[in-house]
Amino acid sequence: MQANYCPQCASPLRDAEIGGRSRRCCSAAGCGYIGWNNPVPVLAAIVELDGTVVLARNKGWPETMFGLVTGFLEQGETPDAGILREVHEELGLAPAAAHFVGYYPFFEMNQLILAFHVPAEGTIALGDELAAIKRVPVERLKPWTIGTGPAVRDWLARRSRA
Repeated sequence: MQANYCPQCASPLRDAEIGGRSRRCCSAAGCGYIGWNNPVPVLAAIVELDGTVVLARNKGWPETMFGLVTGFLEQGETPDAGILREVHEELGLAPAAAHFVGYYPFFEMNQLILAFHVPAEGTIALGDELAAIKRVPVERLKPWTIGTGPAVRDWLARRSRA
Protein backbone atom coordinates (compact mmCIF):
# COMPACT_ATOMS: atom_id res chain seq x y z
CA MET A 1 0.00 0.00 0.00
CA GLN A 2 1.40 3.35 -1.02
CA ALA A 3 1.29 6.25 1.45
CA ASN A 4 0.08 9.66 0.29
CA TYR A 5 1.05 11.81 3.28
CA CYS A 6 4.28 12.24 5.20
CA PRO A 7 4.35 10.36 8.53
CA GLN A 8 6.52 13.13 10.02
CA CYS A 9 4.71 16.34 9.01
CA ALA A 10 1.52 15.23 7.15
CA SER A 11 2.47 17.06 3.92
CA PRO A 12 1.72 15.31 0.62
CA LEU A 13 4.28 12.78 -0.57
CA ARG A 14 5.67 12.87 -4.10
CA ASP A 15 7.72 10.46 -6.19
CA ALA A 16 11.37 11.32 -6.74
CA GLU A 17 14.40 9.43 -8.02
CA ILE A 18 16.74 8.87 -5.10
CA GLY A 19 19.64 6.46 -5.21
CA GLY A 20 18.64 5.25 -8.66
CA ARG A 21 15.11 4.27 -7.62
CA SER A 22 11.76 5.94 -7.43
CA ARG A 23 10.99 6.72 -3.78
CA ARG A 24 8.11 8.43 -1.99
CA CYS A 25 9.39 11.56 -0.27
CA CYS A 26 7.93 14.58 1.48
CA SER A 27 7.05 17.63 -0.61
CA ALA A 28 7.57 20.05 2.31
CA ALA A 29 10.77 22.09 2.27
CA GLY A 30 13.05 21.13 5.12
CA CYS A 31 11.24 17.94 6.18
CA GLY A 32 13.54 15.47 4.46
CA TYR A 33 11.39 12.36 4.89
CA ILE A 34 12.12 9.58 2.38
CA GLY A 35 10.14 6.33 2.31
CA TRP A 36 12.81 3.70 1.72
CA ASN A 37 10.35 0.77 1.65
CA ASN A 38 12.93 -1.61 3.12
CA PRO A 39 11.97 -5.28 3.39
CA VAL A 40 10.48 -6.44 6.67
CA PRO A 41 12.32 -9.26 8.49
CA VAL A 42 10.04 -12.25 9.04
CA LEU A 43 10.97 -15.31 11.09
CA ALA A 44 9.91 -18.82 10.07
CA ALA A 45 10.14 -22.06 12.04
CA ILE A 46 10.34 -25.60 10.74
CA VAL A 47 9.03 -27.03 14.00
CA GLU A 48 9.96 -30.70 14.33
CA LEU A 49 7.97 -32.58 16.95
CA ASP A 50 8.15 -36.38 17.40
CA GLY A 51 9.23 -37.05 13.80
CA THR A 52 6.68 -34.66 12.29
CA VAL A 53 6.79 -31.07 11.08
CA VAL A 54 4.07 -28.84 12.49
CA LEU A 55 2.31 -26.76 9.85
CA ALA A 56 -0.04 -23.99 10.92
CA ARG A 57 -3.11 -22.32 9.45
CA ASN A 58 -3.57 -18.71 10.46
CA LYS A 59 -7.02 -17.36 11.17
CA GLY A 60 -8.40 -15.91 7.96
CA TRP A 61 -6.50 -18.31 5.70
CA PRO A 62 -8.40 -20.75 3.49
CA GLU A 63 -9.10 -24.07 5.24
CA THR A 64 -6.67 -25.97 3.01
CA MET A 65 -3.75 -23.52 3.40
CA PHE A 66 -1.05 -24.42 5.92
CA GLY A 67 2.50 -23.14 6.30
CA LEU A 68 5.36 -22.78 8.72
CA VAL A 69 4.97 -20.92 11.98
CA THR A 70 6.00 -17.34 11.18
CA GLY A 71 6.16 -13.98 12.87
CA PHE A 72 7.83 -10.60 12.83
CA LEU A 73 11.16 -9.84 14.41
CA GLU A 74 10.62 -7.42 17.28
CA GLN A 75 12.77 -4.44 18.24
CA GLY A 76 15.77 -5.41 20.39
CA GLU A 77 15.36 -9.12 19.64
CA THR A 78 17.80 -11.46 17.93
CA PRO A 79 16.35 -13.66 15.17
CA ASP A 80 17.01 -16.91 17.08
CA ALA A 81 15.36 -15.57 20.26
CA GLY A 82 12.48 -14.21 18.16
CA ILE A 83 11.68 -17.54 16.54
CA LEU A 84 11.75 -19.31 19.91
CA ARG A 85 9.27 -16.67 21.16
CA GLU A 86 7.02 -17.17 18.12
CA VAL A 87 6.97 -20.97 18.55
CA HIS A 88 6.04 -20.52 22.20
CA GLU A 89 3.31 -17.93 21.43
CA GLU A 90 1.79 -19.84 18.53
CA LEU A 91 2.13 -23.46 19.66
CA GLY A 92 2.60 -23.28 23.43
CA LEU A 93 5.90 -25.16 23.13
CA ALA A 94 9.13 -24.05 24.81
CA PRO A 95 11.92 -25.14 22.47
CA ALA A 96 15.51 -24.71 23.65
CA ALA A 97 17.28 -24.19 20.32
CA ALA A 98 16.86 -22.70 16.87
CA HIS A 99 19.16 -23.78 14.04
CA PHE A 100 19.49 -21.34 11.14
CA VAL A 101 18.43 -22.80 7.78
CA GLY A 102 18.83 -19.73 5.57
CA TYR A 103 17.43 -16.43 4.38
CA TYR A 104 14.86 -16.15 1.59
CA PRO A 105 13.69 -13.00 -0.17
CA PHE A 106 9.92 -12.89 -0.51
CA PHE A 107 9.61 -10.02 -2.97
CA GLU A 108 5.83 -10.35 -3.36
CA MET A 109 5.36 -9.32 0.29
CA ASN A 110 8.50 -7.10 0.58
CA GLN A 111 9.85 -9.45 3.25
CA LEU A 112 13.12 -11.17 4.04
CA ILE A 113 12.39 -14.55 5.63
CA LEU A 114 14.90 -15.87 8.16
CA ALA A 115 14.17 -19.58 8.51
CA PHE A 116 15.11 -21.84 11.40
CA HIS A 117 14.78 -25.52 12.25
CA VAL A 118 13.29 -25.70 15.75
CA PRO A 119 13.24 -29.16 17.39
CA ALA A 120 10.53 -29.22 20.05
CA GLU A 121 8.96 -31.40 22.71
CA GLY A 122 5.71 -31.10 24.57
CA THR A 123 2.01 -30.68 23.91
CA ILE A 124 0.71 -28.13 21.42
CA ALA A 125 -1.66 -25.42 22.64
CA LEU A 126 -2.76 -23.10 19.81
CA GLY A 127 -2.08 -19.39 20.20
CA ASP A 128 -4.53 -16.61 19.35
CA GLU A 129 -3.43 -16.21 15.71
CA LEU A 130 -3.82 -19.84 14.63
CA ALA A 131 -6.99 -21.60 13.50
CA ALA A 132 -5.47 -25.09 13.19
CA ILE A 133 -2.30 -27.13 12.85
CA LYS A 134 -1.45 -30.33 11.10
CA ARG A 135 1.50 -32.58 11.72
CA VAL A 136 3.19 -34.02 8.65
CA PRO A 137 5.69 -36.89 8.95
CA VAL A 138 9.09 -35.58 7.84
CA GLU A 139 9.32 -38.18 5.06
CA ARG A 140 5.97 -36.98 3.60
CA LEU A 141 6.73 -33.23 3.79
CA LYS A 142 6.82 -31.58 0.36
CA PRO A 143 8.16 -28.05 -0.15
CA TRP A 144 6.06 -25.41 -1.93
CA THR A 145 7.39 -22.86 -4.40
CA ILE A 146 6.95 -19.47 -2.68
CA GLY A 147 7.33 -17.85 0.73
CA THR A 148 8.72 -20.32 3.25
CA GLY A 149 8.67 -23.28 0.83
CA PRO A 150 12.29 -22.85 -0.33
CA ALA A 151 13.42 -23.07 3.32
CA VAL A 152 11.60 -26.41 3.64
CA ARG A 153 13.27 -27.57 0.40
CA ASP A 154 16.75 -26.66 1.69
CA TRP A 155 16.16 -28.21 5.11
CA LEU A 156 14.93 -31.48 3.58
CA ALA A 157 17.95 -31.55 1.22
CA ARG A 158 20.36 -31.14 4.16
CA ARG A 159 18.60 -33.92 6.08
CA SER A 160 18.90 -36.32 3.14
CA ARG A 161 22.67 -35.64 2.86
CA ALA A 162 23.29 -36.17 6.59
